[in-house]
Amino acid sequence: MKEQGAIQNDLLIRAARGEKTERSPVWVMRQAGRILPEYRAVRGSISGFKELVETPDLAAEVTVQPVDILGTDAAIIFSDILVIPDAMGLPYEMKEGVGPRFPRVIKTESDIDEMNVAQGQELKYVYDAISETRKRLAGRVPVIGFAGAPFTIFCYMIEGKGSKTFSEARKWLHANPKASHKLLEKITQSTINYLKLQVEAGVSIYQVFDSWAGVLSKELYQEFCMPYLNRIAQEVNSVPRIVFAKGAYFAMDDLMSSNYNVVGLDWGANIESARSLDSSKILQGNLDPTILYGQEDYIIRKTKEMLSSFSGGGHIANLGHGVYPDTDWRKVKLFIDTIKSS
Repeated sequence: MKEQGAIQNDLLIRAARGEKTERSPVWVMRQAGRILPEYRAVRGSISGFKELVETPDLAAEVTVQPVDILGTDAAIIFSDILVIPDAMGLPYEMKEGVGPRFPRVIKTESDIDEMNVAQGQELKYVYDAISETRKRLAGRVPVIGFAGAPFTIFCYMIEGKGSKTFSEARKWLHANPKASHKLLEKITQSTINYLKLQVEAGVSIYQVFDSWAGVLSKELYQEFCMPYLNRIAQEVNSVPRIVFAKGAYFAMDDLMSSNYNVVGLDWGANIESARSLDSSKILQGNLDPTILYGQEDYIIRKTKEMLSSFSGGGHIANLGHGVYPDTDWRKVKLFIDTIKSS
């Protein structure tokens, strides 16, 4: 890991380690994105989303914007979870107004055999963006790294696009369990290699996003998700680790006993139930992002209620999912300012 000077605001790192903090640190999923006019200006000056991801100076610029404008306690590197299949040999496209699309997908076991295990060096632009971000922050706040969970990446590699049900991916788990494990193994090792190099480049903490966890049953999650999630946390363990599995209420006991320091909760999760499983585990979340469309006094009240519901244990404040792109950035700042003044 590159030598890091003292971080001036280290609330997030201390909270993630289980240390007592003077308040809940706060950051927001998708904070470096379309809610900010400054982001839209950068995005409008280039050809497409992938150019922004793959240009370190620009990625660093939009990563730092939320720290400067919104006052977050951390910067999360601007990138995409789909850089992993890209590095493995399955390139993606980001279509404006549509989302990710893969020109080709995994259809047979021989397609899996053709996939590389990414060694990590393929994604040098991400590490360069991390280094540039740290330079621009000059120690003000930590940088968060991230990756997609193996099952979530598996979903995209099988389906080739987003889906409400990911029925093709789920069909694979039932019809081709051995081949599914083979692909998940390749994704997991690629992700481990990638996150190790993110840490080496200077991230102080990382989050694994299991965005599509909620489409599975508990049984499938235990077989095809938890072993791989735990391996990532075991092998990339020199910094604190967050897991965010959206909609995986059935797996809360597995997540709370996992190798991650922090468990992120979406807005539908039961905080008391999670806390009862392990009172020492740090929880992150979980304001419903649509609350930020409300009036200012309503946002302040709901934010304070959310904070109160997490009292009695370690907490990192966040939304229960990524901030929606048409949200007024000033409402996001109000949410953050309310946390910081509480």
